[in-house]
Amino acid sequence: MALVFRRILPLLLLIVLARPVAAQQGLAIDPATCLGCHGDKISATLMANSVHGKNGCTSCHIEIVELAKHMKGEVKVGKVQCVRCHKKEAAEHAGSIHTQKGVGCYNCHTDIHTHTSWNKDKRRVIAKCVQCHKDERGFAQSVHGKGVIAGNQDSAACNDCHNLHDIKAIGDPTSHANREFHTKVCLRCHGDEKLVERNHISKVAVESYLASYHGKNYRLGYPEKVAGCADCHTAHGILPSKDPNSSVNPNNLVKTCGACHKKGSVLFTKFYAHGEHNDREHYPILYYTFIAMTGLLTGTFAVFWLHTLLWMIRGFVENREKAAALEEGHVLHHVADGHKQYRRFQPRHVFMHLLVIISFLGLSLTGLPLKFSDQGWAKVLMGLYGGAPNAALIHRMCAGITFVYFAMAIAFSIHFLFIRQDLKGNCIQRLFGPDSLCPNLRDITDVVGMVRWFFFKGQKPTFERWTYWEKFDFIAVFWGMFAIGGSGLMLWFPEFFGSFLPGWAFNVATIIHSDEALLATGFIFTVHFFNTHGRPEKFPMDFVIFNGQMSKHEFIEERGDQWARYEQEGTTEKFRATRSSGVAYDFCLKTFGFTALFIGITLLILMVYAFINPGH
Repeated sequence: MALVFRRILPLLLLIVLARPVAAQQGLAIDPATCLGCHGDKISATLMANSVHGKNGCTSCHIEIVELAKHMKGEVKVGKVQCVRCHKKEAAEHAGSIHTQKGVGCYNCHTDIHTHTSWNKDKRRVIAKCVQCHKDERGFAQSVHGKGVIAGNQDSAACNDCHNLHDIKAIGDPTSHANREFHTKVCLRCHGDEKLVERNHISKVAVESYLASYHGKNYRLGYPEKVAGCADCHTAHGILPSKDPNSSVNPNNLVKTCGACHKKGSVLFTKFYAHGEHNDREHYPILYYTFIAMTGLLTGTFAVFWLHTLLWMIRGFVENREKAAALEEGHVLHHVADGHKQYRRFQPRHVFMHLLVIISFLGLSLTGLPLKFSDQGWAKVLMGLYGGAPNAALIHRMCAGITFVYFAMAIAFSIHFLFIRQDLKGNCIQRLFGPDSLCPNLRDITDVVGMVRWFFFKGQKPTFERWTYWEKFDFIAVFWGMFAIGGSGLMLWFPEFFGSFLPGWAFNVATIIHSDEALLATGFIFTVHFFNTHGRPEKFPMDFVIFNGQMSKHEFIEERGDQWARYEQEGTTEKFRATRSSGVAYDFCLKTFGFTALFIGITLLILMVYAFINPGH
């Protein structure tokens, strides 16, 4: 009697659970009836306890509507259409690689009559996936696999990267989708601050990657051009760096890095892949490099921005005073033949300055989007160039132009010091003479005079051929070439420099190149633009650098001591311009000049916006 009861009880349980559903759906066949024939294959107890336990048999086998016909074999059991209930999962599966390969729901869910909820237990996912996908890449022994097997539901399982049903094909290993995939899925977990904290995982992995050249290109939308997470750590067999089998173990780094950097050496692998410049304990070299560069930036900007602000105010007042004097009929500075033109720059100087403008704007337009890769405008600019690779090509072409004008500056300096016949004195006298761009004691006097003028304590100085701010600009070219140019060459040819420099030198070079570029662009687009074009005496543009000429009135007012020296030497007419520049020339060059000015100011605004609204 007890045996019969144990057999009947599950049937009664299934009938009780299924009948309300059957009544609601108008099912013609009671589940107990089905089990009368199929009870030897389907356990009533397991079915009742499964996720489908509240469903009647004909909820899935909808073609069985007449029991008699089914029993006679006239109506066969067809394939179950899971989509009738599982619309979301079916829609995801329909676009997956499984559907393309003919893998249906039943291939994974073979236990349809006994299937219970997975309750987010990732171990069940792995157990299901390995039935087809044999663990050939060592996932079970990886940090992720061990974590899941140990019951850590934060650890990554198959579905965390590949999803449960919306499983896409990996596709071409070099494709955009593939390259994006094997970094994006890693960032999803390692960028979760709470998950990282409770599992005691390094918090700097994502931040340091996105701050690197690789990460910036990934963020800009070009992951196929750089290394992603899986390139270094592999996709499945991820092991701690201390493990001898780890792809990032020091003994294996030459091979790992060599996948992209074919000529990478042991020295090259000393690169800090996740080095943080604010971590003094672990990366002191990066920390102090960053501190030094930050000090250079803040110091330079503090001095020259204050200088610019004071000049702006004082120049505005002076212009008002001049306007008032003219209204009263006073001519402050009458210059005979003041309209006559005199040459300040030779054509070679004009050409050199055009090279400077073209190269600097090209470097800024292509470099700033990389530095501020978290900004929407950076992606727009990269799109205009046709992608990061094109931007890199343009950047390097402009760098080449920079080396050209730097070589010209060296050649001009040698010619000035040793070859020119129209200058008196030896090379030392020329170096510190009035025609030289090298700072001398007079510059101190000029600085003091300008400060006194700023505070209404004296007259504005009358300068010689070069002012102290022009000399600073010129010297900055030399400093910039060693700082930006040197670090840029290292980053341009990492394998060559990595053959004799330790890899962390590239971390240092990255900091110097980035911060020095920020200093250069910030200085040029604010201080230099004001000194040459924006100051009240010159606004909106000083055209002398484009045609090399300035009027006698302007010459005497701005370079009074230079003019006085020329008069004393009797050489003023030697610098007289025989003819003015043509209309077409002026129009083209002014258009170019205003375009360059507009681009620079636009980039300045975008830089300020990036600092105020940093992306994530």
